[in-house]
Amino acid sequence: MVKLFGMNGSQEPTIEEVHQQQARRPSVAEVVEEQTRRKSVDNRVVTGASQLTTRQSIVPVALVTTLFFMWGFAYGLLDVLNSRFQVALHITQGESSGLQAAYFGAYFIGPLTYSGWFLRKFGYRYTFILGLSIYCVGALMFWPSAVKRSFGGFCGAMFIAGSGLSTLEVSANPYIAVCGPPRWSEFRLELSQSVQAVGSVIAPVLAAQVIFKHVGEDGQSLEAVQWVYLGIAGFVAILAVIFFFAPIPEITDSDMADQAEMTTGATGYVDKPLRKQFTLFWGTFAQFSYVGAQVGVAAYFINYFTQARPDLDITEAHVKGANFYAIAQSLFAVGRFAAAGIMYVGGKPRIVLMIFQTMIMIFIAAAIGVNTGGADRPNWGGLSMLMIVLFFESCIFPIIFALTLRGLGRHTKRGASFLVSSVCGGAIIPVILGNVADRIGTRHAMCIPLIFFAFAWSYPIYLNFTHKAQELDAYTESHVGTAENVIDNDSILASKDVEASHREKY
Repeated sequence: MVKLFGMNGSQEPTIEEVHQQQARRPSVAEVVEEQTRRKSVDNRVVTGASQLTTRQSIVPVALVTTLFFMWGFAYGLLDVLNSRFQVALHITQGESSGLQAAYFGAYFIGPLTYSGWFLRKFGYRYTFILGLSIYCVGALMFWPSAVKRSFGGFCGAMFIAGSGLSTLEVSANPYIAVCGPPRWSEFRLELSQSVQAVGSVIAPVLAAQVIFKHVGEDGQSLEAVQWVYLGIAGFVAILAVIFFFAPIPEITDSDMADQAEMTTGATGYVDKPLRKQFTLFWGTFAQFSYVGAQVGVAAYFINYFTQARPDLDITEAHVKGANFYAIAQSLFAVGRFAAAGIMYVGGKPRIVLMIFQTMIMIFIAAAIGVNTGGADRPNWGGLSMLMIVLFFESCIFPIIFALTLRGLGRHTKRGASFLVSSVCGGAIIPVILGNVADRIGTRHAMCIPLIFFAFAWSYPIYLNFTHKAQELDAYTESHVGTAENVIDNDSILASKDVEASHREKY
């Protein structure tokens, strides 16, 4: 199994293979010219795409960003489906967490097996198309599940949809991070993830005002699900065709090793085996903990609302809870744009991560401890604290992802597979939270996300108070990609004479 899916590193280039190609690296102009004709490329080949400038990367980054909106929309529907199925299918909070378990469980299997292997074997373009195709099949499976009112069928459809989206994330997240100047890596991914957050805002609004406007137990709300996912399947199929013909430059692991040797020596980059990439494994654990906690908060936000509003009947509470959740998701989107803006004007990503995660710890604790309501009065204080948690959650995933990929070089694609697989935390922690909530109530059960947020908090502490701080800051000062064929004058590559005839030093 290890050899079959390339987990032993057999699909990655050796550093010697990279060095042999550096003297004959294609120019950026040649990369742009070839981007529509070359549909895939050997992962061991240096294509020259690691030096794309911001202007040259705008079109491919914009195209891939459309995928972020799509899975943001899918995720936004998931959280509302969770609470609605509790009403329509007569299931408990713990049972409804099966949706999250199915959706995020797929993230553990795909990235470490077929999708990670497929990315390294066939490149980004075909991995985008594969992910879209799998997601299309999962969306179509919602139709028979709704007809049969089968919760098990919905979980199966959600697992396949999650498999498709995990395949997209394996390719889209690292592509955005590496397509363009390395100094803007975190900013690019944060901005694209902001579009994903917009999709997460629109989805619950549509669910509350259109799809589940008349929630009941007669199955009508489930019938609406059929048409929504049929429309999604059609849209996804069109996207797959567009991506086949789109101008998407392929960026290989050889390119990333090449780029790492172009950047300033202050980054501390040294090629080493994957097993010695300590930061990658800590970042993966932090991402697992954060995503699980974040998904748990989102999945049971509406349940928190219904228990905080004892003045409403259950049906009205679920409808208004979805509207309130849409407001909270709006804060989530605003938080991502705000974090992107802070980094654009010079804020260091590691410091932004530290501040936002610290605020999460403070406000999730307040959401547990504050109760301004009573037996028949709403707990607006606790609800407000929980909404603020979503604002500060906003930027965590993309910043952890981009910072952890820094310096991986030829291991970038496999490192991305590990990071995306960590999203499976969303399959585990909400199940724990749901079962605890059935026993002690949703407000007190938020201590479960608090624990895992604390685990994730250890990562920015490591990044900010060790030697990693100086190394990460050096990437934001690199001139690679600021103009064509530019490398840093104190880089590993600058000390060689392989490009003496056509490089500009800084």
